[in-house]
Amino acid sequence: MELEKIKGNTYFIKAPTNIGIYTFKNKNCMLIDSGIDNTEARKIDKVLAENGLHPKYIINTHSHYDHCGGNIYFQNNYPGCIVYASNGEKLRMENTYIQQSMLFSAVPIKELDAGNKVYNVDFILEKGQQKINDEKFEVLSLKGHSIDQIGIITPEKVCFLGDSIFSDRIIEKYSFPYLYDIAESINTLNNIKNIDADFFIISHSDNFVDKNEVLRLCDKNLNNIEYYINQILELLEQPLTRENICENLTILNDLSLNFKQYHLYFSTVSAFITYLYSLGKLEYSIENGCLYYFRKP
Repeated sequence: MELEKIKGNTYFIKAPTNIGIYTFKNKNCMLIDSGIDNTEARKIDKVLAENGLHPKYIINTHSHYDHCGGNIYFQNNYPGCIVYASNGEKLRMENTYIQQSMLFSAVPIKELDAGNKVYNVDFILEKGQQKINDEKFEVLSLKGHSIDQIGIITPEKVCFLGDSIFSDRIIEKYSFPYLYDIAESINTLNNIKNIDADFFIISHSDNFVDKNEVLRLCDKNLNNIEYYINQILELLEQPLTRENICENLTILNDLSLNFKQYHLYFSTVSAFITYLYSLGKLEYSIENGCLYYFRKP
């Protein structure tokens, strides 16, 4: 890992989940996300120490563990380190059982249970212009992948997009990525096209991208969502349960599958059903103890 400059005081550390770094004049710095766990946080901290930087602030784009799992390390090792998140993500960071309970629809089975860690948030970040350490940052609403995900634009017009958009590599590897809300995802991807920034960091990508590249990726992500909308509608020419839909999508698209991935796919299928039902494109029926969905004539 190393500190890579984007523009001005804005840097990033290339990692499994890319970490944004904004440096202040006094060598304090702000992290945008913190990695998945203490091990990853130590690697990030080593890079910061090598560059004489002191982590004073953390902004978490959302509550998924690969974005906030390093918080505890930095809070324990740097007393006074201040954590910011949106209101909706704060709730989930401080009550980590919610995400796994959502995936399993009950107390989660042990393979999904991530323990009872609490990622405390000091301040809620509202959308719009916010001041941190006398610098102004723009906070963006990027809902869809998560219930209240946010993005950050630094004073140098570098925008951190979290998981609101996926890189070519991620779409090729996980063409059916986890989405909580399809309507919000579509809205966010269209809004990203209008963001006034020069460079963009996607959490799971190999490098930062410019405006033209982010526009291309927005269209690719939107087309990927449209592809699955059309495929699900085609499947639902006949009545299918959610399990049937998930099974068919997995087989038709050769999706990799393990216990956790199944629940992520199943949850995303539910998001697509909600979206299509809200548009009046689906009906449902209950027969022999099963709930079937089908395309509205």
